[in-house]
Amino acid sequence: MELRQVEHFLAVARTGSFTAAARETHIVQSALSASVRKLEAELGAPLFERTTRRVALTEAGRALLPVARRLAADVVAARGEVSAVVGLSRGRVSIGTIQTLTVVDLPREIGVFQRRHPGIQIHVRDGMVPELAAAIRDGELDLAYLAADGPLPGELTSYAQWSQRLVLVTYPGHRLEHRRRVRLAEIDDEPFVDFSGSVTQSMVRQRFAEAGLRHNPVCEATHVPLLIELVAMGLGVTIVPQSVAERARLPFARIEQVDFNRTIYLAGRVPEPTNPAARALLEHLAN
Repeated sequence: MELRQVEHFLAVARTGSFTAAARETHIVQSALSASVRKLEAELGAPLFERTTRRVALTEAGRALLPVARRLAADVVAARGEVSAVVGLSRGRVSIGTIQTLTVVDLPREIGVFQRRHPGIQIHVRDGMVPELAAAIRDGELDLAYLAADGPLPGELTSYAQWSQRLVLVTYPGHRLEHRRRVRLAEIDDEPFVDFSGSVTQSMVRQRFAEAGLRHNPVCEATHVPLLIELVAMGLGVTIVPQSVAERARLPFARIEQVDFNRTIYLAGRVPEPTNPAARALLEHLAN
């Protein structure tokens, strides 16, 4: 059963004439008659009694009529729903972010976007890069801000990217608190508070190993505010984005002779999202 067959059946039932129904649906009468005959063949029963004077519904036709009307109404409603989504008067978009996102004021940007498109529901999720990347691949997220020590995995698409410097954060009373630049060798075997599961943790371990130095984690945290509090209490030093260190108001220093810059990507699955709300949010964030 095809939608056009249902529409042709309804037109004949409404007008009581194949000729009038053909005019209403803007097709030739022979094509409309063939469409109705095909529908009757598929259903296995005649839907109209045809005489030279009138066309009347059969019992099968009367049984089909309310169902056909509901189908037609549902199609109109579906077209309206899709039109609303495409027109951004309604919709949903999901975006993920790392905790240490500072290159964009995401809450502010989402607020601006929501005021422009109040009918769009926005779901924001934070997490570590591996789980966010998996959520993009699985279709759970439309977009996500990801950190990487190099290029993105090949199955993801980058829409925009930024470079972010990482710095050493110490605490009041630490031997390096007044330094603005340090060498990595100066924190060989230093008690360290790790940001567990993060790209930063991987970078720190790799840079220490490449320099032949000992990375000495004495504590781990999975949330940035807790990480900063642990450092402030003197449990150890850490390495975080410079903007995070500045907001924490703890002593920090740039690390010399070693590349401690990472890349932040605004990423998705495909070059252009199919979700209209995601396309609109991407355009807002990328510009």
